Amino acid sequence: NTGLLRFLTFVFQKQFHKTFSKRNLRRRIPYLEWLPNYNLECLEGDILAGFTVGLTVIPQGIAYANVAGLAPNYGLYSAFMGCFIYMFFGSCKDITIGPTAIMALMTHEYSGAGGPDFAILLCFLSGIIILASGICNLGFLITFISKPVITGFTSAAAITIACTQIKGIFGISISAEGVIETIKKLAENIDEFRWQDFTLGSACIVALLLMRKIKDLKAVKPNPDDQTCMRILRKIGFLTSVGRNAIIVVICCILAYCLDANQPFRLTGEVQPGLPNFQLPPFQTVVDNETLYFPDMISSLGAGVAIIPLISILESIAIASAFAGNKTIDATQEMLALGLCNLAGSFLQSMPVTGSFSRTAVNASSGVKTQAGGVVTGILVILALAVLTPYFKYIPKACLSAVIICAVIFMVEYEAVLPIWRAQPLDFIPLWFSFITCLFWKLEYGILIGVAANICVLLYRIARTKVDVNIIMKQDGDELAYVVVEPQDGLLFPSVDHVRAQITKAGLRNAQGTVPVVVDCTHFTAVDYTAAK
Repeated sequence: NTGLLRFLTFVFQKQFHKTFSKRNLRRRIPYLEWLPNYNLECLEGDILAGFTVGLTVIPQGIAYANVAGLAPNYGLYSAFMGCFIYMFFGSCKDITIGPTAIMALMTHEYSGAGGPDFAILLCFLSGIIILASGICNLGFLITFISKPVITGFTSAAAITIACTQIKGIFGISISAEGVIETIKKLAENIDEFRWQDFTLGSACIVALLLMRKIKDLKAVKPNPDDQTCMRILRKIGFLTSVGRNAIIVVICCILAYCLDANQPFRLTGEVQPGLPNFQLPPFQTVVDNETLYFPDMISSLGAGVAIIPLISILESIAIASAFAGNKTIDATQEMLALGLCNLAGSFLQSMPVTGSFSRTAVNASSGVKTQAGGVVTGILVILALAVLTPYFKYIPKACLSAVIICAVIFMVEYEAVLPIWRAQPLDFIPLWFSFITCLFWKLEYGILIGVAANICVLLYRIARTKVDVNIIMKQDGDELAYVVVEPQDGLLFPSVDHVRAQITKAGLRNAQGTVPVVVDCTHFTAVDYTAAK
């Protein structure tokens, strides 16, 4: 007993020192690495970038709450906690964590009928699952979802979101899910079309698209005396471009406020003022005068409990990889950070969150220096919740729909189609299976069917592995000596019949009877029992 106790004590001490070693702490708490080198230059860059992202996330948060079928304040509740958590545990300085269009759409699909309690519980469960996956080092599972499948899913989700927002542009109040149902109900209720909302929404879309291009304008080379002026103008143009959502929302809000006596637009309505209360996520709720307990809520959420964390991880790691440059991304660390962001956010009534590509791009182009830029964004959102919520009720729904449409249309990855075709035409199969299924059926089924199609393509490639068959003749040149078979990738059971057919074809073409076969294993990467047999 004493020996066993000593052994267990030794193992515990070794694991403790390994876990809490300086190297491992720097890896698992990345801010310990950059904080000692933080200086005034970093502070200036982080303040500017954080403020710029804040101007983007406030209107987007309100708009994405609408996509999720929640009140606007829940979008803002989701926009600040992740900023603070990611500063301590995130490994990529450019990433901003918060509500996104795809996560909002998925949240609505699984929790829309149950209200905010289901969305908050989904955020809590997502955090638990993502955190547990990170602790168990399950980041490698993401590699089983290929780029064509992700491209098909993202593009279909973007089109679906844009279609569901047409009702806001038309000023029509309908409840519909998916592209087909939305178009059908829009046609059935076209008599409710409001030209005022359509005019405002169309004008907002045009303005947002034009303002998006301002930062890309090239000015003529200035005179030496005008360089300061041109720098100021470029900075103003940049801020106008990246803050276009906030500018348009403020202008529309002022317009609706001035016309309040004879309101021509459909408005967002009353928004609960103030900050969210810190409380446990709801483990029971009331729906249609019926109390649902935790098991009932889990049953109602269904596959969303697994799908939402998967999509959250996919989005965040894909964004981190895109903006990491030459730096290697630690997928496990990103999963730990993302899990903690969702877990902590659920105690402040957040819906599920992940990395945002559009806001991350704004953050990077604004010159963010460290993860501390997110703190400025979080503070700005908190100030908006504390001060501006009484005015959010004047935001026209057509304006929010325009903001969402202009955000998601650039998520349709049409530019990836040609490179995928050039690289491997077979990759079109999982891409289109994923795209069509997500667009006309359900998003989660689209991912599963896309992965299944990808597996079928991989099996086909294995089954049709390239085989070099060399015929070796006897010295007199009249009779076949033996056949050399040289598989280029290996020999696995799906390819057995194909390889056998190639050997038979080569042997029967040149000889009768039994032909010796030599298998050249130079290029073998794997072999299984069926192939060996």
